[in-house]
Amino acid sequence: MANQSFTHLDETGAAHMVDVGSKSPSTRQAIAVATVQTTPDVVTKIAEQSVRKGDVLAVSRIAGIMAAKRTSELLPLCHPLALTKVSVNFNLLPEQGQIELSATCAVQGVTGVEMEALTAVSVAALTIHDMCKAIDPHLQINGIQLQEKTGGKQGHWQREHAQHG
Repeated sequence: MANQSFTHLDETGAAHMVDVGSKSPSTRQAIAVATVQTTPDVVTKIAEQSVRKGDVLAVSRIAGIMAAKRTSELLPLCHPLALTKVSVNFNLLPEQGQIELSATCAVQGVTGVEMEALTAVSVAALTIHDMCKAIDPHLQINGIQLQEKTGGKQGHWQREHAQHG
């Protein structure tokens, strides 16, 4: 019997994976964002691909994509999804010592992809941190958040004040 309240608690109060079997499939997409705050020198080195550990953006992009595909293995009670799209993009702002990241995930299914997008952007930012921590041990990851989602019963939602302008 499908749980119509879509809660992670069953009738006895025990945790369980929500039964989404009665929901209709739709195209769903989510965009998550984050910012890496570092020094102008680090952002310039990333842009010039002169970081000793290699091409930071290429490695970070692949790490984010791989993480999105494994979200259900990382987050308890998260449904495994057959993602139809995962992209990770960067906006380098050397003068501000910032890298803006965005991750977009899409699926044709019965549940959303918010957690996959958030996982992708988080792991991409963590990868930048890992590859650049020797250059800037004070590097920070900020503002990980859902920016926009479409599809499903709730339709379109977008954060009022976009982090990235």
